[in-house]
Amino acid sequence: MKVAKFGGSSVASAAQFRKVADIVSSDIERRIVVVSAPGKRYKDDVKVTDMLIQLAEQIVAGEPHEETMEAIVKRYADIANELGLEADGFLAELVDDLQSKISAYRSEPPRLFDAMKASGEDHNARLMALYLQDCGLEASYVSPLEAGIIVTDEPGNAQVLPESYDKLKQLRERRGVLVIPGFFGYSRSGHIVTFPRGGSDITGSIVAAGVKADVYENFTDVDSIYCVNPSIVADARKLKEITYREMRELSYSGFSVFHDEALEPVYRAGIPVCVKNTNNPAAPGTWIVAKRNHIDEPVAGIASDTGFCSINISKYLMNREIGFGRRVLQILEDEGISYEHTPSGIDNMSIILRADQLVDGKDERILARIREELAVDEVTIEYGLALIMVVGEGMEKTIGMAAKATTALADANINLEMINQGSSEVSMMFGVKEDVVNEAVRALYNAYFQQATVSHLS
Repeated sequence: MKVAKFGGSSVASAAQFRKVADIVSSDIERRIVVVSAPGKRYKDDVKVTDMLIQLAEQIVAGEPHEETMEAIVKRYADIANELGLEADGFLAELVDDLQSKISAYRSEPPRLFDAMKASGEDHNARLMALYLQDCGLEASYVSPLEAGIIVTDEPGNAQVLPESYDKLKQLRERRGVLVIPGFFGYSRSGHIVTFPRGGSDITGSIVAAGVKADVYENFTDVDSIYCVNPSIVADARKLKEITYREMRELSYSGFSVFHDEALEPVYRAGIPVCVKNTNNPAAPGTWIVAKRNHIDEPVAGIASDTGFCSINISKYLMNREIGFGRRVLQILEDEGISYEHTPSGIDNMSIILRADQLVDGKDERILARIREELAVDEVTIEYGLALIMVVGEGMEKTIGMAAKATTALADANINLEMINQGSSEVSMMFGVKEDVVNEAVRALYNAYFQQATVSHLS
């Protein structure tokens, strides 16, 4: 059995629906299909999920929302009409469902946003099931509630509960192709709760683990996962395979192909993942597996992301002060702030975090509390940082990996703001200024992949 998840670009239009139907019908093992909401059809298009968020915002603000509602319904109507489907009943149900959710949750904005966002995937799954039936397949829509996807009651941040897996296992006994909407589940109290944005990947992974699938296929709009963002490096190398651990590190650090939280269920279940292209299904894609051969390619990939800042703290004899780090992190916790890295020395400590968390005066409050409560010599915040992660399970047993990176950056005349390597040696983090991050990524790519290719050929 295969579980196939199709992302937003794969289900954005009637033409994409036809491709999905061809893919599903070409392999009888593709028994479960998980779909996203319709994504962008072209560069300046608007995703249905963004339209639904706008709808919720207008309702909460008490603003007119009829135009947005009509635009959402039109997106589905356009797909149905181009597919030649008799969809009057479907469209009427769509409008009724949105209106009933608005009535139910108008006074509870977090619930309203979750209900609106989830409806994008939900109605797309219903429409996909109708189309597959029209194509002659035995297909049926299965809601997350019917499937048994029970989650924690944290609007916008659902976590699957263990009891879901026993219920999901029963889907193996169902006949035909099952179409399940991604992105959301139901709390024990019956509320719709969404996963973090991009959560259709999470649904697909949960379902694959629950039904004990042989393969989880994740269809998107690229032939493979690249070892670096192809918009930064032209003709970037495609990856044939990558490990769960490497993919998790790269996804968290900026890779957008696969949601970073989506790997945990299939990783636990030992189910291989194949990332494939809806627009070119014959391409072999990239396999995400438990182990790979690291001998020739110790580095799996390079990821980068911007929007970071660093809180830099200096205090003489900091290393002798028991509990210093804990008290610093307690101040961040009090302000509701999470951090990414904490590189440190004997008299200094840096805390790397997302800069967009420092709003409503939090930056000044944090600086003041650190000065007053910890009596530090100096504390500052440095903005405009980018982080680059070099990831590979083979780095641990390969000499000179860090030296290769620092040499490449020095040769490119790029100043390193910081460097941090985890104890597992699966990844190395480099901090640079945002305005040189792409140049830094290209320098690292050349050092780890281009030079390696030349060496291998020679």
